[in-house]
Amino acid sequence: MVPSPALLDFTVRRCEPELVVPTKPTPHEFKLLSDLDDQEFLRFQIRVIQLYRCDPSMHRKDPVKVIREALAQALVFYYPFAGRLREGPGRKLILECTAEGVMFIEADADVALEQFGDALHPPFPCVDKLLYDVPGSGEILNCPLLLIQVTRLRCGGFIFALRLNHTMSDAIGIAQFMGAVGEMAQGKCAPSIPPVWHRELLNARNPPRVTCTHYLFDEVPDTNDYPLHNMVPCSFFFGSTQVNAIRRHVPSHLRQCSTFEIITACIWRCSTTALNPDIESQVRVIFPVNVRAKLSPPLPTGYYGNAIVFVVAITTAGKLCQNPFGYALELVKTAKNNVTVEYVWSYTDLAVIKDKRDFNRVRCYFPTDVTCVGFEEVDFGWGKAVYGGPAKLWNEPNSKLTGHNTSFGNGSGKNVIVSILLPNEAREIFMKELDGMLKGHAMGGPSSSPIKSSM
Repeated sequence: MVPSPALLDFTVRRCEPELVVPTKPTPHEFKLLSDLDDQEFLRFQIRVIQLYRCDPSMHRKDPVKVIREALAQALVFYYPFAGRLREGPGRKLILECTAEGVMFIEADADVALEQFGDALHPPFPCVDKLLYDVPGSGEILNCPLLLIQVTRLRCGGFIFALRLNHTMSDAIGIAQFMGAVGEMAQGKCAPSIPPVWHRELLNARNPPRVTCTHYLFDEVPDTNDYPLHNMVPCSFFFGSTQVNAIRRHVPSHLRQCSTFEIITACIWRCSTTALNPDIESQVRVIFPVNVRAKLSPPLPTGYYGNAIVFVVAITTAGKLCQNPFGYALELVKTAKNNVTVEYVWSYTDLAVIKDKRDFNRVRCYFPTDVTCVGFEEVDFGWGKAVYGGPAKLWNEPNSKLTGHNTSFGNGSGKNVIVSILLPNEAREIFMKELDGMLKGHAMGGPSSSPIKSSM
């Protein structure tokens, strides 16, 4: 255990926000977003945070100055980020490349990186200090598409925090841009991966036609038996010991399953048991799948738009909780494996047919996994990030059971921290169920203990 968030208090002194523009002239033009970009439930801001240690070899370098200059250089290549979104007929999103720039904040904090503790994971309660929400800057239309704050720390390290209009990019896309800024910061003249716009590659067919089964927009009645209020953050560590312990529950025909599939099925099952809905109630897990390599031909390397579709595994609460673990795992694995080329086009066509409709979140677990995105690989010259990934859990006005899987540590094997929002009254039951999965029911191994962080 490390100190609780309440024990860490510090002051951040910010300079006035400024606009960073490309260092060279860029085209003034209008660009359409793809039909996958232009989905109603992507019209929100996502927040990413990167923490960096002090590097004695960089002691004469100012991270704020280095990153500000690198950002301006990278915007020459990624000039759409310096523009503004407009809305056309039918609420279609249109990007005007105006070169107005992205918002940038210089800041200093009277705190050292070591004070944040070792177990760095979302949610970061201090994110409002480290990523100031400039009033009037966070709308989807007619506002900066990126807001970046670089905060120097007392120890010589720094924190890079970013807010992104999600309609512009998915996690892989924004990590690619951040990597380009890192390359510029280290003296490169151009990104090693040239950015690719070509959003028309992910537009619906004409006419659109739904050829696969999709549950994303299904009407699910809310029977109020799945209470999502008084939500509290909980984080759990899954190293090789914990994952292998769960694998002992896996039947032989499902042995070839990923860590994500195992953890997702486990959390879905344990959280459903903890929330205790009616056994006949429909419960779902919804998660995104990257389709860059699933298309034929694959999307070109460097594509930085939203290239994800959402899949749904569906069952009743009784079947999920009363069947062996392999039942939940097979549902998750099958939903993921259903993403074929035809599934992607069918999904895209359905998104257009539904015409900006949001999806149903009733009795739904919504996990995302950024362990393979590469946030922690972004290097501005001070080495890789100690932590790189989401800054907070998705806690929008629509209550939902949501979680983030992030990487942890630099040791051998893949260590994952799962950060999840749970109703306070269900937390103890959830922990008991998870503990039983790991060391009970004829299954040995240490518990996946809850983690606290000074963040």
